[in-house]
Amino acid sequence: MDSFSTLIRTASHEQHVEAETSTFMSDLLGGRLGVDAYARYTEQLWFVYEALEAAAGRLASDPVAGPFVQPELYRLPSLERDLAHLRGEKWRTGLTPLPATEEYAERVRECAREWPGGYIAHHYTRYLGDLSGGQIIRDKAERTWGFTKKGDGVRFYVFEEITNPAAFKRDYRELLDGVRADELEKQRIVAECKRAFALNTAVFRALGEEFPLSA
Repeated sequence: MDSFSTLIRTASHEQHVEAETSTFMSDLLGGRLGVDAYARYTEQLWFVYEALEAAAGRLASDPVAGPFVQPELYRLPSLERDLAHLRGEKWRTGLTPLPATEEYAERVRECAREWPGGYIAHHYTRYLGDLSGGQIIRDKAERTWGFTKKGDGVRFYVFEEITNPAAFKRDYRELLDGVRADELEKQRIVAECKRAFALNTAVFRALGEEFPLSA
């Protein structure tokens, strides 16, 4: 029988691929969009991580979600430095979520309030995704828009406190395997992972509509 971490990874694989190969992300990584599109995407990430991290302190003592709350993962301070670099010191004044982003952030908040298992699903899809695939985005952004390597503009993708990402991901998967949940609850968590990817893909779709490539 597969471990829970394997189950989550394989069950959400299709949604994961769909998110990664969205038109917006393909255009962004292909260098076909300007830095404004990258900045807008970074703004949307702020709303999702604000929802994830605002709840972290409260969930730190939760028997289910608590082990996953690890300050070395926190992204908000890095996102805020990136936004100051991309949008200027008054970046907060123009900060607006797309409706798809608002729906995504609200779902994260809902899980954080009512369902620690669901919070884990969102925690996993975001942090492990950014620790892995995020490095491709960082590299492309540095080369496309000339950001300083691992500097302002791409700090979100730089996990300074995680010196060995491979070991960290291995430990994280062990946490998943040891999660305090019965089989039914595990299935619900897997379903929420799929939902998280779908919510993320909806944000990409909305960004794609906002930044269409001129024909």
